[in-house]
Amino acid sequence: MNWDQIKGNWTQLKGKAQQQWAKLTDDDFDMIEGKREELAGRIQERYGITKDEADKQIDDFCKRM
Repeated sequence: MNWDQIKGNWTQLKGKAQQQWAKLTDDDFDMIEGKREELAGRIQERYGITKDEADKQIDDFCKRM
């Protein structure tokens, strides 16, 4: 699944994303609203990782969906 598909189905896929990134809150996911860059930024902030690592995690998430 590509990011456009995930963005279009964000409401349905939000639960799976919450399982993947448990440190993000419901409010985080509501603010992200399917925006990839917003998700990457929140992951970086909460997990203390680089942008490249956050992007890699998001890419892996897309492949599994």
